[in-house]
Amino acid sequence: MNAPIVVPALVLSSSAFLLACSIVLTERILRRKQKPDDLIDLINEQLPQTQCAQCGYPGCLPYAKAVAQGENISLCKPGGATTQSALSLLLNRPIEHAYQSDPHPPIARIREADCIGCGLCAAACPVDAIVGAVNYLHSILEVHCTGCELCLPPCPVDCIELIELTNVSGSSTDAVRQTLVR
Repeated sequence: MNAPIVVPALVLSSSAFLLACSIVLTERILRRKQKPDDLIDLINEQLPQTQCAQCGYPGCLPYAKAVAQGENISLCKPGGATTQSALSLLLNRPIEHAYQSDPHPPIARIREADCIGCGLCAAACPVDAIVGAVNYLHSILEVHCTGCELCLPPCPVDCIELIELTNVSGSSTDAVRQTLVR
């Protein structure tokens, strides 16, 4: 009499066990599929989001995807050594070529006498360092300028130039950048 009860109980418990195993395996597969996207998001969060393309990629997210696939973590100029260290910690990768931040990075400057106020430079600036209205003089907020050069090609009169901060001695930019560095 016990045999008719034992067999269905074994079948039912085996079925429950197989169902639980399939649920666990499905969850692990789904998590594994999500990990690269999560990793890309974590890498992207460490980048400065300037979209300057100085790394050779069209923006921070494409660079984050490349880093997740093994690209060098030292290509982000605006992020500098801080971003490189953060990526090294996050990815548990050694720093192959230590980023040597330029103590005087170049910045863009508009020759005001030549500016026609077209506004094309302001539209191209990924960090909104260029201010001004159409048909009026534009200026560059030098503290925010990353020197990415994206404002140079759209200027129809070539009134924007990159200058080294060492050529701007005594300016308020030096004082502000020194304050930010401390």
